Amino acid sequence: MKKDEIPQDNGYLGKIAREVTYAIDEDGNYVTAQSTGWSVKEDANDVAWESFERQINEAKQKVINGEMSPVFYWMEKRMMDVGIVAQYMRIWKWSVKRHMKPSVFKTLSENKIRKYAEVFEISVEEFKNPFNNK
Repeated sequence: MKKDEIPQDNGYLGKIAREVTYAIDEDGNYVTAQSTGWSVKEDANDVAWESFERQINEAKQKVINGEMSPVFYWMEKRMMDVGIVAQYMRIWKWSVKRHMKPSVFKTLSENKIRKYAEVFEISVEEFKNPFNNK
């Protein structure tokens, strides 16, 4: 895109920040330029966030229904996958998957619970009972 064609729509950050983009100047060289936003990009981001919200709500319902443990909910809420959680926990992926089963979750040690809470950056109480205050 040419430097003078960079969108300048009023974006989310348009009044407080500018986005740096690459463009082509008059001589055909790549340069950086600033944009206040692009409505097409905002629309795409809105769709993505709606999808994340839907996933989080589905995870919440599965925990409420007793189909999954809080590990599953917090993993979705923090936008993590099994591999990432396993790395932070320093355990196997299959262990994380197993901990998502409510029956297995009930048997986890306090140390394991505390470690999960640290990984998700919440208190132990909030980890174990994610919907008490919501």
